[in-house]
Amino acid sequence: MSTSSTPHDNGHSAHGHAPAAGGMALMIGAIGVVFGDIGTSPLYTLKEAFSPHYGLNSDHDTVLGVLSLAFWALNIVVTLKYVTIIMRADNEGEGGIMALMALTQRTLRHGSRSAYVVGILGIFGASLFFGDGVITPAISVLGAVEGLEVAAPGLHAFIVPITVVVLLAVFAVQRFGTEKIGKLFGPITSIWFISLAAIGIWNIVDAPEVLKAFNPMWALRFFMEHGWHGVFILGAVVLAVTGGEALYADMGHFGAKPIRHAWYFFVLPCLVLNYLGQGALVLNHPEAVKNPFFEAVPEWALYPMIILATMAAVIASQSVITGAFSVSRQAMQLGYIPRMRITHTSHDTIGQIYIPGINWGIAVMVIGLVLAFRSSSNLAVAYGISVSATMLIDTLLLALVARALWPTSRYWIIPLCAVFFVIDLGFVIANGAKLMQGAWFPVVLGLVLFTMMRTWRRGRELLRDEIRKDGIRIDTFLPGLMLAPPVRVPGTAVFLTADPSVAPHALMHNLKHNKVLHERNVFLHVVTLPVPYAPEGQRLKIESVGDEFYRIYVRFGFMETPDVPLALMRSCDHGGIYFDPMDTTFFASRETIVATANRGMPIWRDKLFALMHRNAAPATGFFRIPGNRLVELGAQVEI
Repeated sequence: MSTSSTPHDNGHSAHGHAPAAGGMALMIGAIGVVFGDIGTSPLYTLKEAFSPHYGLNSDHDTVLGVLSLAFWALNIVVTLKYVTIIMRADNEGEGGIMALMALTQRTLRHGSRSAYVVGILGIFGASLFFGDGVITPAISVLGAVEGLEVAAPGLHAFIVPITVVVLLAVFAVQRFGTEKIGKLFGPITSIWFISLAAIGIWNIVDAPEVLKAFNPMWALRFFMEHGWHGVFILGAVVLAVTGGEALYADMGHFGAKPIRHAWYFFVLPCLVLNYLGQGALVLNHPEAVKNPFFEAVPEWALYPMIILATMAAVIASQSVITGAFSVSRQAMQLGYIPRMRITHTSHDTIGQIYIPGINWGIAVMVIGLVLAFRSSSNLAVAYGISVSATMLIDTLLLALVARALWPTSRYWIIPLCAVFFVIDLGFVIANGAKLMQGAWFPVVLGLVLFTMMRTWRRGRELLRDEIRKDGIRIDTFLPGLMLAPPVRVPGTAVFLTADPSVAPHALMHNLKHNKVLHERNVFLHVVTLPVPYAPEGQRLKIESVGDEFYRIYVRFGFMETPDVPLALMRSCDHGGIYFDPMDTTFFASRETIVATANRGMPIWRDKLFALMHRNAAPATGFFRIPGNRLVELGAQVEI
């Protein structure tokens, strides 16, 4: 992130997020992956707004009021806040709440109370984002398949089984990667949005009165007529803007410019036309509120539209799953979740990845939700609280970034953040009122994930402290060792260490059991920087500590896949040490965590950390160290 005085657009990143060639292809790919979530909101937003628990009548003024609220929510929250402003707060091309958190923390003093609070907000927001990622596929696909009820009510019993089959297929194809899926889904989603616009125009012609909803006075009049109770309708209006955070989280896959242009000139107009068309239908036929989206479709096009809506719902799931992969890798690199296996799915765009553990974990929860709630109306009650809370946290972090990094633009961005805060808070309050009706699920899920992320982060700190406490400082250990040096054997030994100032456990065990020392010994410490990609000049730092002992720091950004052997092989290119791959052995210690009372965290969190640590991917695999050049030595650590 540049510290220039104005927000900037990093859509065409130097790291390959948005290659210059194929801008239109990137736009189509972005339409296929990024806009699926927000693009399927018309399936259930108006239907939910007029559901019985809100108690609204489908009269003229109320319909225009709800449409005006949806229109202005789209333009203020998505167009202005996310697409125009917050997507400029990219962390070297990457977006999402974890990237925004890391960017914000860089503006604060390391270790300060403010940095700690920002970290808590970022982790909690990421936890809630996963809650959104679980509900979106379930509600989108259910909402689409429920169109069968309009066409053939006798098919009601098949809706849930069909939904489960579709969702299993969605998660099964993730391994093929965002690029291939985007190429397939882009044209389909484009047809979907064109169909939304066509259906909207088809119905607006019969009731052009609905165009009055562009006037914000109808939204204000709605609140004046319904009083404080009118605030609760925001629990349905927020469904129109779900997916705004996904646009930001998926920015690293396609770049900001393709997403921005697709939104301004294609997606937004199509969405607005469809909402207005549904409203026009309800003005003429108030009974259509039971399912205004499919009721607005001409009878001859109903079955094709059900098929297209199902495909669009699959794409909606894709946008959130893709965002979940991005946020997961960021959290992994920043040390908030255990290491997992990551697969790169594109040779050209480094941001396109697949994480099997995250993919199938979300799949289990999504299918469980479908089986438990069984309808999009039931799920709509649970939906929204996690989305609105994440948007509120984004607003707070954006204000901090604007204050610190945009000295000239902050004079208009920070006042806008105050407006965004009020709107986001209204969404949170409205959705909080549905807590006991089902909104508790994403909150509980978010709290569970938050607890796990905080436990992992704190547990790693305690583990490092224990290793440091029990270890011997290198500047004390080496002089004593060299007074009576052991036998030295040919080759290079690389010892992975979390604390480069302390003699690694693996070195101590090797000396104790094998009683030999290699000709050249390296203490290797891997550092994850709070930027997506480490500058080449800062990739390696080599320090000689005498007698052919070296301390090497290898730095990676939080969006990179750490490849330690490759980084070491390139060290000679920068005037460093030459590492012969056939003559280098890596040594690592594999700690076994023992939970003890009255130390560090409460005992239940110690046990949770021990469980997570036991099931995490080993650091050696995460750092791409070949198994045939690795020696692992065990160590038991009490926390």
